[in-house]
Amino acid sequence: MIVGHWNFRSEEEKYPNTEEVHVADESKVLETVRRYFEFVGADVERAEEIYHDDAILEFPQSGERFEGVATFTEWRRHYPADPAQMRFRIRRVTARLDLAVVELTATYDGTSWLQAVQLLEFRGDKVAHERIYVMDAWEAPEWRAPWRADTPADPPEEISPI
Repeated sequence: MIVGHWNFRSEEEKYPNTEEVHVADESKVLETVRRYFEFVGADVERAEEIYHDDAILEFPQSGERFEGVATFTEWRRHYPADPAQMRFRIRRVTARLDLAVVELTATYDGTSWLQAVQLLEFRGDKVAHERIYVMDAWEAPEWRAPWRADTPADPPEEISPI
């Protein structure tokens, strides 16, 4: 049984500060994602250029919500990880209309890697809403082996380092 609720939002609820919805150009969405990962951890101000001033950042796993780019730019300046140790590997970026889904792995200490999914909702060419999910990887259970393909999902050599 699945317990929960569906969160369907109208365009007015998604974009409360605009008269009309501006759909982003897919190539610009991909360029924005690339630019963000070029500067994240190294140059907070440059990384934050991708956001609207009224952007929202959420971490559903911890229940945190940050409203306004100035708010999350400031806490990112105080992030306790050493920027020299931070690395990201993009597995896949899927962009459709006003949404980009980024699948990646990240390390904050240079040794242990976490799996992550980043959902970026765009208003025009900038991010209006971001959700980040982070989790540990796990070994595939042996009981599924009879049905598993010989080719692994996203072989490591196909992951592009950022």
